[in-house]
Amino acid sequence: MPSPFPGMDPYLETPALFPGLHNRLISLLSESLQAVLPPPYFAEISERVWVEVSQRFIEPDTSVLYGVRAPGAPGNGGGPATTAARSRPVVVTVPHDERREPYVEIRTVRDEGEHLVTAIELLSPSNKTPGERGRELYLRKQREVLDSTTHLVEIDLLRGGAHTTAVPLERLIAQVGSFDYHVSIHRFDRFEDYVVYPIRLAEPLPAIEIPLLPGDSDVWIDLQTLFDRAYDTGPYRRRVRYAGGLPVPPLRPDQAEWATQRLRELGITTT
Repeated sequence: MPSPFPGMDPYLETPALFPGLHNRLISLLSESLQAVLPPPYFAEISERVWVEVSQRFIEPDTSVLYGVRAPGAPGNGGGPATTAARSRPVVVTVPHDERREPYVEIRTVRDEGEHLVTAIELLSPSNKTPGERGRELYLRKQREVLDSTTHLVEIDLLRGGAHTTAVPLERLIAQVGSFDYHVSIHRFDRFEDYVVYPIRLAEPLPAIEIPLLPGDSDVWIDLQTLFDRAYDTGPYRRRVRYAGGLPVPPLRPDQAEWATQRLRELGITTT
């Protein structure tokens, strides 16, 4: 059974579900590119790795450090204590987690070795959250690619968070109006231009052009086909709570009415 929505499923944007969808789409994207890329091009999955403070709760360690006494404390050769007891140090444990974020690269083989042609990013919540280490690393990578001879393809299937793709938001809104998701493609040989696919909630995801080196034809990837495969092979039929659940972030009132009506047409009650 496919997703009940024609394009991106807003219920899959919740933080508990999107990371799994992100990883499935990256894998399927690499697989689909491999099937259509002409030699000597190939697709590879790479990762950004960083360490950040974990949200996991660890029971506080209430044991004091031992084996060290303050000068003048009893038992330290300083005679009887004549002042109030001093504060002793305690151990405060701050757990850290390793975070990994995959993305796809298109490379080609040359006499001097491999050459990065196109970087393809599927944005994650950490990329769109100000102050997050994942956003800092993403924006750094974005600047490096924009300053290089590498194409940049950015796919944003998240309604929430700060605008993050390289295309300026004000210019984009002025040209296309409102949108919920979008794909931004920047070609290194057309520095001032961004090819943008604006996507609205009620629309299927588009087929997009993936640029290769100048002189070679683009290849096409159908994002809706990839999403449908990710949905069908994932846990979403059993895990998503369409009945009684709400998308995160919330839908606009008009969108919520449309989504409710669509679910009812498919026999899914939302209350």
